[in-house]
Parts: sequence; structure tokens; C-alpha cells
Amino acid sequence: QVQLVESGGELVQAGGSLRLSCVFSGGTFTRHAMAWFRQAPGKEREFVSAVSWSGGSAYYADSVKGRATIFRDNYKNTIALQMDSLKPEDTAVYYCAAKKIYSDYTTARVDLLWYDYWGQGTQVTVSS
Repeated sequence: QVQLVESGGELVQAGGSLRLSCVFSGGTFTRHAMAWFRQAPGKEREFVSAVSWSGGSAYYADSVKGRATIFRDNYKNTIALQMDSLKPEDTAVYYCAAKKIYSDYTTARVDLLWYDYWGQGTQVTVSS
């Protein structure tokens, strides 16, 4: 069974940076597209970023484009999300997600319903 464990969430000041990590286990990492979502209090879970199985394709929400970079390490079975110029509106629980793929041509999607597996989340709080 695939397990995802996030880490790296913390309290940071606006304008600061942080790096979230997600460790994948229990499956073949290179047969999974990976993504980050977030959920702020009282709001729906929303897409942040995604990466294809090879790392060759990456996607970002407009709200983080230019401030976030997703990394994928297929040797360490991990993904990371580097976020810079943090804003108070980035405050949320950040979740790692995985989707098993069956074709090398499958990249990644922004739809949270597409993903099969979820981590427990890591809290990011940005103070103004």
C-alpha cells in the first residue's frame, strides 16, 4: 500500500521561504504522478503543483506560479516543493498526493479527484 509522508511545514514570516518534502513508499515511485495540494481553514482543498513520473513535466497553480518549484528525485522516492516569497494567503495544510499511471505518456493533472493516495499533511503558517 502506498504511503506518503510530508514534512517541512512550519511558521514563517511573509516574504520568507520554505521547502516541503514528501517521501513515497509501498509502490513503484516511477509509476506514479505526484502532486501538492493545500487546504486553508474553511476552504476547499486546492491544487498547488504537480509533476509527471519522469519529472519532465511540471504544473503550477496561478496563485503560486513564479514562487514555487516542484522537484522530483526518482532515486530517493521523494518530491519537494520549494516556496519563496511566501504570503499569508499561503497558510494552509499542504498535502502530497500520488496517482498510479499505466502509460509513460501520462503526465499529471490538477484535479484532486484524479489522485489515488494522500498523505496526512503538513501545516504551513505564514505570518504577516
